[in-house]
Amino acid sequence: MEIWINPACSKCRSAVDLLDAEGAEYTVRRYLEDVPTEDEIRAVLERLGLEPWDITRTGEAVAKELGIAVWPRDASSRDRWVAVLSEHPKLIQRPIITADDGSAVVGRSEEAVRDALGRG
Repeated sequence: MEIWINPACSKCRSAVDLLDAEGAEYTVRRYLEDVPTEDEIRAVLERLGLEPWDITRTGEAVAKELGIAVWPRDASSRDRWVAVLSEHPKLIQRPIITADDGSAVVGRSEEAVRDALGRG
């Protein structure tokens, strides 16, 4: 199991605390420092079953500067969204937990983190 976190994020800290409390084995990826490649983002999106715009923090200042709130959300725009997430990792919704069974969740709630725990 791996968790992508921003240590300054309270939701990330809560997710890590819950994983620790449950005795889970996991690795931490500080994705602002260890920036995911476009291929890694695509792989996580596939595991999540989501599109890149589904995990984009459109309220961030850089998102507003780039005007991404009005970007098309279709298959032909997917690569553009993935590229911006890799170029500006702060835009990636967090925490993301990848489970050993090949699935992943955005662990913004205790329920989502427990779902990941149930998958190993």
